[in-house]
Amino acid sequence: MSGVGVGRASSVFIGRSLRHSLRDGEGLLMAIALPVIMLLMFTFVFGGAIQAEGYVDFVVPGVILVCAGFGASSVAVSVNRDITRGAMRRFRTMPIPSATALSGHVVASVIRNLVATAIVVAVAIGIGFRPTTDPLAWLGALLLVTGWILAITTLFAFLGMVSSSPEAANGYGFALLFLPYLSSAFVPIETMPAILQPIARHQPVNPLVESIRGLLVGGEAPLSASITWCVGITTVALVLIVWRFGRDRDR
Repeated sequence: MSGVGVGRASSVFIGRSLRHSLRDGEGLLMAIALPVIMLLMFTFVFGGAIQAEGYVDFVVPGVILVCAGFGASSVAVSVNRDITRGAMRRFRTMPIPSATALSGHVVASVIRNLVATAIVVAVAIGIGFRPTTDPLAWLGALLLVTGWILAITTLFAFLGMVSSSPEAANGYGFALLFLPYLSSAFVPIETMPAILQPIARHQPVNPLVESIRGLLVGGEAPLSASITWCVGITTVALVLIVWRFGRDRDR
């Protein structure tokens, strides 16, 4: 029997993942609602104490990356369920490239996250976010956000493969969601304890936050560091996925 091509199989699995997302209305709602609530909370509750004016412009890039993390974390659980409940074993017996099941999870997550990001930005504009930029800078910011979503989603997919249960996969992913808080996403790094400042400056989220902020509202934009982190994380995660996928035939 002739097999199904990579393109066709990938489109089927992307559609499958998107349908699962739509059926899981509560999960989809929380992936959008939590970043919006966080945006409103930091802007109206904490913003006055952190920065008297213009705090919404400062905080939006960080909330965008938090939004990406919330949305991508569900991929670890979805991938783990496919493995631990036998779906992946079934996919391996079919005349399709079984690895496209993982690509379906990743691509569908990128689509979901970009939609959620657009909603967060729309809410931010509604409460006073005023980007001072041109279409080219908007495109650059969009590409950076997409690159980060792809990187962290691929990493979460690997965590789903190596976790023993969906609950464990969710726990491992949750730990990565704290990275934006240890960066310039919500407060200037200079206000942190001296021992934390080098860590905050040299972790992957910080250059992304500063680059998106620089592109949208002006300021320094360390694009090289941001791109390097996105490409590096994606590459390492893909290598680990390929390695693990070859060892996972009996699960």
